[in-house]
Formats: sequence, structure tokens, C-alpha cells
Amino acid sequence: MPVRTRAGALAALAVAAVTGLTALATPAGAAPAPAFLSAAELPPHPSSAWTAGQVTDGVPDELRLCLDEVFPGYDSRYRPFHTDLDAAARQLTVVTGSATKAKALADRMNALIRSCADRVERGDPEAEATYRGYGRVRAEEGARVHGLHTETSWGATDIRLLSVGRDGRTVTVVEWSQLGDFGDAPVRAFRKTTATAVNKLY
Repeated sequence: MPVRTRAGALAALAVAAVTGLTALATPAGAAPAPAFLSAAELPPHPSSAWTAGQVTDGVPDELRLCLDEVFPGYDSRYRPFHTDLDAAARQLTVVTGSATKAKALADRMNALIRSCADRVERGDPEAEATYRGYGRVRAEEGARVHGLHTETSWGATDIRLLSVGRDGRTVTVVEWSQLGDFGDAPVRAFRKTTATAVNKLY
């Protein structure tokens, strides 16, 4: 029989302790955290590279314009992106308790984005807002793309593309924005970004 030394016994105990701590830190069956887009997966900018920020708990202020009503009660994380010029983007992920709740949340988000232009105009008499729907995107449980143009009485004009997608009990929202109007929106590239974001979640 092999001789078990004191050093060997202590090493075995150390390995067992580490293994036990790892098991406690990662409960069996725990779902992985959703993955986020990389800078290279955003619609290409004609004159500036995208830079990705850190993933942060919470909600980016830019998404509150259309979606502020749905955020209380949900834990969420987001990643911001920017260029050296006027374009910016952000991705939000929300993990709900079930696929049914996620579907209800995604439906609510889509409805709020569709009605956002009317709310912008009611809230600011100096602004005009126009909505365009860009249809569905095939990815996991599906996604939908929207466009929102806003213009102020003093001439500021902004264009946003937003998408809402779902994979199981997780909903993701992607927003791209810059100065300009609907003619400046990279809709085809953004649809591809949306599909990537949803398929990449897990």
C-alpha cells in the first residue's frame, strides 16, 4: 500500500477545501450572466472607431427617454459605447424570473418605444418627434427594431435606432444614436447588430 505522508494529507485537504468553496460560490444550475456586444459588432462608423465601456449595474440615462416606466423592480446591467465624434450606443440586459415575464417585458418595451414620439412632444412643446418601425429580426425568441427622430425649435436634430430582443427569460435593448435624421440611420447594419446581441446573450 502507498504510504500517505503528512504533507500529502494536508495537500489533499487543501484541494478539497478549495473545491468546496468553488461549489458554494457557483450554485448548481446557476445561469451564466448574459454576454454583451463588443465594439466591433456595432454598425461601422464611417470616420471613427467604436470604443466599449465597462459593463455597469443600472440603466443608462439615454434609455429613460422612452422606457423609464418599465425599469423599477428589475435588476439590469448595461454597456455604453462611443466614437470620437457624435455617435454613441448602449446595450442593456434585464434578466427576469421567467420566460413569460420576459415576453411581457419585451412587449411592454416595444409598445413604449412606439408611443415615445407622442410622449416627447407632450413633454416638450419645443420638440417634434417622429417614429418609424423597421420590423422584426430573427434571433432566438425574436427582436424588433425601431427608429426615433427628434428635432427642437432651435434646430438640434437627433436620430436613434432602438431594438428590443429576447432569449428565454432575458431581454436586451440596444440603442444607437447620433446627430441627424432618418437618412443618416444605418438600419441594415443595426439589424445585424441586433441579431448578434440577442444570439450572443447565452
